[in-house]
Amino acid sequence: MTATKDIEIRAALHGKRLNALRSAPDTLVIDELGLSHAKVRIDVAVINGCVHGYEIKSGLDTLERLPNQIELYSQCLEKLTLVCAPRHTDKALAVIPDWCGLLEASKGPRGGFSFKTIRKASVNPEINAVQLAHLLWRPEALQLVSRLDLPDKKIAKMPRKELYEIIATHLSVKQITTAIPELMQLRQAWRDRPARA
Repeated sequence: MTATKDIEIRAALHGKRLNALRSAPDTLVIDELGLSHAKVRIDVAVINGCVHGYEIKSGLDTLERLPNQIELYSQCLEKLTLVCAPRHTDKALAVIPDWCGLLEASKGPRGGFSFKTIRKASVNPEINAVQLAHLLWRPEALQLVSRLDLPDKKIAKMPRKELYEIIATHLSVKQITTAIPELMQLRQAWRDRPARA
């Protein structure tokens, strides 16, 4: 059997599992979203009142990097689903946290893919609100802070790290997540760029 490739699983994931979400007006589906200022990238992110990441491990991949990736993903993703080739399923279950979902991607004899839910993702109990706020670019963070009823602290000159701290202090994770897609929608050129394979 030919080993599956990342690009094949990604295309099938978009076509079969995320297609309806892609056309929803209040939802962003983003390939290769940088997290923690590009320390790590998640293969596919769905943002719609929840930041749900999908990490793909094809038949050609190993799980060597997965523990480190999970550590970073745990800081800033509300939900995480690992999408993997069947050969990784057992090992992946031993590595991923209990709240992480697992979707098995199998390639049929004619090249089509089917997905089997091994475990549904639940809400990440370890999320860090500051790291979640890092998904916002500085102008977006500034716009969000400017909506807060805060004493004038000359926020326009604040470094982005301070803005993220203010956001995390004054807003709940749910409030931050609700604001993220609204502010990201304004990145038209960024949003419409071709997805990286």
